[in-house]
Amino acid sequence: MKIRKKVVYSLAFLFSIVYLTWRGLYTLPFQESLFAIVFGILLWISEIVSNFTAVILIWSKNKAKEIKKPVVSNEDYPDVDVFIATHNEEEELLLKTVNAAVRMEYPDQSKVHIYLSDDQNRPGVKALAEKFKIGYIGLTGNKHAKSGNLNNALAQTDSPLVATFDADMIPYSGFLMETIPYFIANQKERENNTNVKPLGFIQTPQSFYNADVFQFNLFSEETIPNEQDFFSREVNVLNNVYDAAIYTGSNTVIARRAIEDAGGFPTDTITEDFELGALINSKGYKSISTTEPMASGLTPTDIPSMLKQRIRWGRGVVQSIRNLKIFRNKNLSLQQKLILMNSYLYWWSFVRRLLYILAPILFTVFSIRVVDTDFWTLLLFWLPSYYFLHLAQQDLSTNIRTQQWGEVQETILAPYLFIPVFLQFIGMKETKFKVTNKGATQAKKDLLYVLPHLVLWVLTVIGIVRFNYGKFGSEIFYGSVITFWLFTHLFNLTFSVLFYLGRPVYRKTERFLAHHELTVQAGAKEYHFQTHNISENGLSFLTESPIYFSDSMPLLITITKENYTAHLTGSVVRVIKQGKQWLYGISLEEIPEHDYLEYLQIIYDGFNKSLPQFRDAWMTPFEHFFANISRRFARFKGPSAPLSTFPIIAIEEPVQVNEEEWLLHSFNYQTMVVSTESEQAAPVAIEVEIDQVRFDLEFMEELPGYKWQYRVKNLEQLIASEQLDQLLAKWTQEVGGTYDSNYATT
Repeated sequence: MKIRKKVVYSLAFLFSIVYLTWRGLYTLPFQESLFAIVFGILLWISEIVSNFTAVILIWSKNKAKEIKKPVVSNEDYPDVDVFIATHNEEEELLLKTVNAAVRMEYPDQSKVHIYLSDDQNRPGVKALAEKFKIGYIGLTGNKHAKSGNLNNALAQTDSPLVATFDADMIPYSGFLMETIPYFIANQKERENNTNVKPLGFIQTPQSFYNADVFQFNLFSEETIPNEQDFFSREVNVLNNVYDAAIYTGSNTVIARRAIEDAGGFPTDTITEDFELGALINSKGYKSISTTEPMASGLTPTDIPSMLKQRIRWGRGVVQSIRNLKIFRNKNLSLQQKLILMNSYLYWWSFVRRLLYILAPILFTVFSIRVVDTDFWTLLLFWLPSYYFLHLAQQDLSTNIRTQQWGEVQETILAPYLFIPVFLQFIGMKETKFKVTNKGATQAKKDLLYVLPHLVLWVLTVIGIVRFNYGKFGSEIFYGSVITFWLFTHLFNLTFSVLFYLGRPVYRKTERFLAHHELTVQAGAKEYHFQTHNISENGLSFLTESPIYFSDSMPLLITITKENYTAHLTGSVVRVIKQGKQWLYGISLEEIPEHDYLEYLQIIYDGFNKSLPQFRDAWMTPFEHFFANISRRFARFKGPSAPLSTFPIIAIEEPVQVNEEEWLLHSFNYQTMVVSTESEQAAPVAIEVEIDQVRFDLEFMEELPGYKWQYRVKNLEQLIASEQLDQLLAKWTQEVGGTYDSNYATT
């Protein structure tokens, strides 16, 4: 297998060199207009850069090394300062982060010093710090954004290690125990061998507990990971090979000495994290990225906020690379320079993607030739290069992202990133730091963001039709390369249009798939379940049998997860039949503060398992596309069945009513639905006896399909009846379920 890989990689490299050389020497359109010449040269450079970045990825992937957490003694754990940087975030958001931070495990809690670093000097944030008995470092007149805030915090603290968190990043309880051992082990190694590099920082992956806009808008939150996972859990981990993991600003532990040697957090950039990490590397420190998330935050849920965030990152990296002067920086190794250049070139991938999309459009729609060659020559040089490079990249496709998804995401962002990146490149800076608004919501005007992609989509369709119209046989074959690229871009553009068309948001808080011990007390009865999912304002559980919970009596709920226990109050808001089980949805009422803080930890201490960490390998991009379309059309199929707060048991069984045979359709404890073939008005009151269980019924309303709904008047007496349990068991088995009357203890 290794021999096959080497052969594929070698051929991909060889044919790419041959193809790119041929492209530069023989295909540039020097006989065409100035525009065509400039575009053709830019297209050729783009292909060179694309191949270069692919080679770097292949090179890093094949040198990847696994890192393991060292085993160290509890007495070796040093003091650590934990900085939670805040600018203008809401106190409700900060509370979740602080609540989690004070619960982080450590052998000696007196060595953990947590600070809210607030560059707005807000009284409410200071009160929050006092409430949790942590430090508060305020700042007035901050002129250097997050860098100024953190430099101010550094000046007032002195622990040898510093952990940094964004305001919305909620650390898991094991964060410090997972990261600090690397520093302890590194220090011991250096005591025995002075040639060992000191550890500058350890970066854990950026992780998010809510679906990002790519997952959500493309109806893929169950099948593809967060768009940022590819960098955080793949690319950055590969950077470990050369001790040069990128610092991404949060969920990180840094050696204070490394920050001081680097001159503190840099202030002449809007991506201070990226630049500080590189400066730390240039001072002889190594950096490591781990694979498992140890904190989760809130990713932007609306298109404008996401685009502003990416523009800031792109501009910041371009500026930082200029600040670092990496080609003249003798303190960075060649490998570290290549890693930094790869990060820099990533932000030019959106320019390249736009050039790739426009090239066949210019030729087929506007008759502008940007590549001067004939079909057979193109096929001879391009096809081997494309085929083997595609094989190599396919071999590198991981369980997080494929090359195809990368192209879709690049296409989505391209029209909005190429101008800011270019402006930053020519020195037109964005000097004002803008905190990403994580709480923004969708607006109808967001639909306007689809316009560039819609124009490109229309032009691509025109190009396909115009280029192939009236052609037959060999004519179609000779144009197949151009048609291939047009259809490839059309596919990516269609995904982009669907992305910007958006999707309605109904959920107010994120839902977490979780299976925790759950006790539900209803009156004198106590039930024991496991949660199915939980959120800040509700939870759900599954039962094997339908259970009646009175809507007049609140449910007393106790939920337990490891060291956390929360006592809640709620009521049933929906009951849904799922296969052979019943899903009960509970809406929670106001929670006392102690229980609320415990419940927050139950929710947020760990990765949101409702979201995938790995892509569904069985889902192809085409299946994603058709699933997306079908989910969108499903919204227009008309109103769904009304939600019930009681289990609806479908029956379809004949019953005797007033010596007539009626048909019983369903029962949900409080009501029965029946029908009769006789043409009569619905009786106001009837009695129905089934298997020695008598139901006293009172007419409520007529339903569609000539059915009548009756209220069960004697429900209280029936609930205590063993005969009702037996009847429910019979009905449940008939519809493919089970029934267990022993759920409850009294």
